[in-house]
Amino acid sequence: MSRTTSAKKSETSNEISIGPEDRIPPRERIVSTASELFRERGIRGIGVDAIADAASTNKMTLYRHFGSKDELVCETLRRASEKAGAIWRDLEMAYPGNPRAQLYAWVEMRAQCLNGEPAGCDLANAAIELKGEGHPAHEMIERHKSEQRDRLAALCSAAGAREAELLADTLTLLLEGARVSRQAMGAASCCGHFAKACNAAIASFA
Repeated sequence: MSRTTSAKKSETSNEISIGPEDRIPPRERIVSTASELFRERGIRGIGVDAIADAASTNKMTLYRHFGSKDELVCETLRRASEKAGAIWRDLEMAYPGNPRAQLYAWVEMRAQCLNGEPAGCDLANAAIELKGEGHPAHEMIERHKSEQRDRLAALCSAAGAREAELLADTLTLLLEGARVSRQAMGAASCCGHFAKACNAAIASFA
């Protein structure tokens, strides 16, 4: 990760001082940097020293904002969850009172997201990597995935779909499967048919 040319180490505190154009609060730098590094190297593949260094700060500052690496992991996933939640607000604003249009727009938005997340879903990746460790992030991940599926089921129902719960499960499985196939086989694999498969599923439940 590159650092700005204006970032310099303080001789007395070993803290990074940032130039006027780069005055991003240390907490924000740490979270955004950790998110990127977890995505690139895995949660267990990067330590707090490397995160602090890449965020142009030091380990003492990192621990001042986050009591542990686990706490930092949870914060990065919480923010990923918030970004996913924003999709629902965007759908409602774009197609107010038109749940069927929102449903088809959900498919298009998710198809676009697939192209923008070559490393897959941060929350799903964390769930797999931390499986069996009793990590505090597991509860957050499970809650997020359940909420996303339930909101999708409510949208399917509002759009007049038969067996809305089953349709929501089908679309959820298509999304998660497309994410995995993109990582395993690349963007030109079967994940490229995600939108077409979802639209076919929606039509079959109409």
